[in-house]
Amino acid sequence: MLEVEGLCKTFPLPRGRRSKGARPPGAHDPREQGQQFHAVRAVSFRAEAGRILGLLGPNGAGKTTLMRMMSTAIKPTAGTARFDGVDILQNPLGVRRTIGFLSGATGLYGRLTAREMIAYYGELHGLARAVVRARVQELARALAMEDYLDRRNDALSAGMKQKVSIARTLIHDPQVLIFDEPTTGLDVAAAQTVLELIARFKREGKTVIFSTHHMHEVERLCDDVVIIHQGELCFTGTIEDMRARTGARHLDQAFLALVNAGRGEGEVRA
Repeated sequence: MLEVEGLCKTFPLPRGRRSKGARPPGAHDPREQGQQFHAVRAVSFRAEAGRILGLLGPNGAGKTTLMRMMSTAIKPTAGTARFDGVDILQNPLGVRRTIGFLSGATGLYGRLTAREMIAYYGELHGLARAVVRARVQELARALAMEDYLDRRNDALSAGMKQKVSIARTLIHDPQVLIFDEPTTGLDVAAAQTVLELIARFKREGKTVIFSTHHMHEVERLCDDVVIIHQGELCFTGTIEDMRARTGARHLDQAFLALVNAGRGEGEVRA
């Protein structure tokens, strides 16, 4: 189980945006206060084992910053998160052993093959070589990437590279999975493979958090939804709660209604 408690992240503003009037009238972002940009502000929620949680929000809402804090890639300004009681601040290494984090900003070593790339991360996690070899083959089958497993990463398509990134995220068989837009760059068939894999993780009792802009993916997979806007939580609940709270039939309409309702009104709970 994942527990997020009051996570906040503040960054210093670039010098040119620190003074009033630096932006055109009406273009002020309420997250800019003094010399600071409040990217994430006091976000709290829970994600249960054996359930899939969709992390939603408009572009720039703070989703990636939130996931990077949960993964220990960056340190929060305030608040914390715990994975089965392991705290991201007190034991970040223990958290990294527990989770798999797919970031949209992480590149691949072009001179390594897909197999070498995945195996490298397995060895970083301390897995025995025999275990790494078996896991690489298992993931290659699951992600339908056996045909290019021994091709260099710099010769792969964007979709192939995304699958390599997913495989290295899963190499140590983590119990908690955090995916930042996992189907980005994938064609329909490849995206289907990834979504089926995520559904399998749920059946295996893993905790899954994934960020997406595709509402059909949310409707198909998610048990729970967290929506953030301008760094703040504006909804947490189930898909059914989203529809009941807004009266909207379509999920994209419910999402937009909740984002609009959350502007300046704090959290909306079903």
